[in-house]
Amino acid sequence: MSDRRGGRGRGRPAGRPGAGPRRPRPPVTLRIDSIAAGGEGVGRLPDGRVCFVHRTAPGDLAEVQLTETRDRWTRGTLLRVLEPSPERREAPCPFYARCGGCTLEHLTYEAQLAAKGRIVGDALTRIGGVPVEAPEVVPSPREFRYRNRVSFALRRTEHGRVEAGFHALGAPDEIVDLDGSCLLFEEAIGRVWDGIRAHWGPDARRLPSGSQLRLTLRASAGGEVSLLVEGGFHPGRPLELIAAVPGLVAVWHRPGEAKAELIAGAPGLPETWGDETVELSGAAFLQVNRAAAELLEAHVLSLVGDVAGRTVVDAYCGVGLHARRLARAGARVTGIELDPDAVAEARRSAPEGAVFVTGYVEAVLPEHLPADLVILNPPRAGIAGEAADALAAHPAERIIYISCNPATLARDIKRLGPGYRMVSLRSFDLFPQTAHVESVVLLVRA
Repeated sequence: MSDRRGGRGRGRPAGRPGAGPRRPRPPVTLRIDSIAAGGEGVGRLPDGRVCFVHRTAPGDLAEVQLTETRDRWTRGTLLRVLEPSPERREAPCPFYARCGGCTLEHLTYEAQLAAKGRIVGDALTRIGGVPVEAPEVVPSPREFRYRNRVSFALRRTEHGRVEAGFHALGAPDEIVDLDGSCLLFEEAIGRVWDGIRAHWGPDARRLPSGSQLRLTLRASAGGEVSLLVEGGFHPGRPLELIAAVPGLVAVWHRPGEAKAELIAGAPGLPETWGDETVELSGAAFLQVNRAAAELLEAHVLSLVGDVAGRTVVDAYCGVGLHARRLARAGARVTGIELDPDAVAEARRSAPEGAVFVTGYVEAVLPEHLPADLVILNPPRAGIAGEAADALAAHPAERIIYISCNPATLARDIKRLGPGYRMVSLRSFDLFPQTAHVESVVLLVRA
């Protein structure tokens, strides 16, 4: 019997007699040479194409199933390690096999640091046109349990089950359900996360409604924890949650694109950060690794030197920690930040000589150039092209660029052009077990 669309039966595609399901590609064997910026191991196929494979280590001889092929590169999944690298170790986290929260935990810590240095050096050389050796990476004082801020994805399923954790490696639609035994976050967050999971009630009704939520926990140095819930509609029963979970002191809710609102508990989370004390709202930004950030900030201050009487711009300043310190040292500082809550906190205890402006850096920065010193601390996307153009047209005497993305750091140095030369580079491991790395570059006017 013919169907109405073409008169042929449905058993076989037209023009392909006898065609069946496509056979899987045979596995390939390759030697892993290095680690890419995304955390994948990198090797080369016999035809010269690069192949990216997660959970491999430099020196591994690996059997790999190709999953994606392009003209110049391929991607695959690890089937088995035929010859293990001496840089490989057994990952200590119980969730590592499927979880995408970490990508390098199967490497020794020394190998992680070396890989990150090569990532930074390669980006600056290849993208930025600044030939440099791979820098040494200052290790984190804590290899595990270092994050003071962590975000989880929560999904309510059709059958009343609640999943909450990190997205699965290579499968972002899947959630790896995890508890406080995850080794990434500080102990206080682990305790509160276990408490929230134990007390959120059937279908997590004490949390805001909605099929999918994003939950962010932040811990202060004193061990108090706040919760920010993004997504959903009805706020749930947050007072009951705070009463049931020791250490949870505040719940914030951002149902859409609007500003986060406090729905229960303390309006600010007191945080001591070096010589500064700040009150953080649910969404305010601070570095997630307080011990490693202290080392980074000490290095930044060493590069700053004597700023008495100097003009300084602190761009992407957050709650203004650098700006406050430099103003107390006698500088005239303008802090620029888009988040109005962060600016409000920066202004709350700003010393004389520090002024804070709310707005996009690329819009505000040109009004304050040239300057003796500009500090740039942008998000992963780097600085906007207009900001780079302004700094090229009205050069500062010095720029300290704090970057969490080697690729955009290199791109931005190239954008700034020949008016600056790099005189200092140091990298810091603020994110152990992941491929992320923080770098501090000093540029001086040429």
